[in-house]
Amino acid sequence: MSQDTRRITLICRGVAAPPRSWRTGTDSPTRNILLQAFPVLTYALHNGLNELQQDVERVIIDHATTADAFLDMLTSLPSDFMGDILFIQDEKKGYLSATGRGGDRVLYALAEADVDFYLQTHSLTRVWAIPVLRIA
Repeated sequence: MSQDTRRITLICRGVAAPPRSWRTGTDSPTRNILLQAFPVLTYALHNGLNELQQDVERVIIDHATTADAFLDMLTSLPSDFMGDILFIQDEKKGYLSATGRGGDRVLYALAEADVDFYLQTHSLTRVWAIPVLRIA
């Protein structure tokens, strides 16, 4: 059995999250792991992943917690975590925390189109082909 060497994307989905076509198979460029509980995500970031020496590229929080809890998590991140954290609050906005040039984290406010762009650019969701109407 071979070990999966792809980097990890942790996706924490809340019960109010809209349906998304997450790429969780071997066709995905990252190993996307779906979580259902925000406390499991925070535990993984603070304890489990370092112990297992896993490489987490990004974290996505999709309707899984409040803005206050998201900010609390950001302030307590392990100093060696350099990955993106995308917080999708509702269908109209989100926030992206990323590492800036100096090594500090920066926070970007995102519109709905920006969130969709991020997910599609990193091949995290499947893009459904739109049928083309051909007029003969």
